Amino acid sequence: MPKDTPQKLMTPSAVQTFYAALKKANPNPKGELNHTNPYTLLVAVVLSARATDKGVNKATPALFAKADTPEKMLRLGEDKLCHHIKTIGLYKTKAKNVIALSDMLLTRFGGEIPRSREELETLPGVGRKSANVVLNIAFGEKTIAVDTHVFRVSNRTGLAPGRNVGEVEEALMKRTPASFLRHAHHWLILHGRYVCKARAPQCPSCLARDLCLFDEKT
Repeated sequence: MPKDTPQKLMTPSAVQTFYAALKKANPNPKGELNHTNPYTLLVAVVLSARATDKGVNKATPALFAKADTPEKMLRLGEDKLCHHIKTIGLYKTKAKNVIALSDMLLTRFGGEIPRSREELETLPGVGRKSANVVLNIAFGEKTIAVDTHVFRVSNRTGLAPGRNVGEVEEALMKRTPASFLRHAHHWLILHGRYVCKARAPQCPSCLARDLCLFDEKT
């Protein structure tokens, strides 16, 4: 188990209270990647791998003004795409993936974003986490994308401990009350990004302080 994993799980009533507090503080959480449609969301998610949302958001407005559909992206081409995203880490590999997935969307999916995880994961640069983000944000599916923030919060608090992202996702899907599943991954990402930080958790201001099982609260 990761270092932050407690020996005990949050009780079901504590889990309910935790999510209720997150919902009260932020009733309609939103993803922080800027996009204009499901396609640009998919592209932004692919570009965000090993990069910050803030960094991606700086690069994409000019890109999406020129290429907000698979057809337009293919017309733009890999070289010009690289120019737009050169400030993002691994931009050359990501540019290849964006061009390849745009072509696949046209040839295999009629230019539409597929609405199943299995089909999304056939696209270059799209893994399970990315697919879950697209399904949740674009189509309102009750999926939970486990990134580093969700993984940390789940283990540190005792909400849904796991040794890897797969175990944490499975635990979250089982332990999260159905009424909170739609926005669960947004609440947990934002909580991990701004409160339950890796190096300096903001425990004194945390709305889950009394529920959390982390022994090293600040």
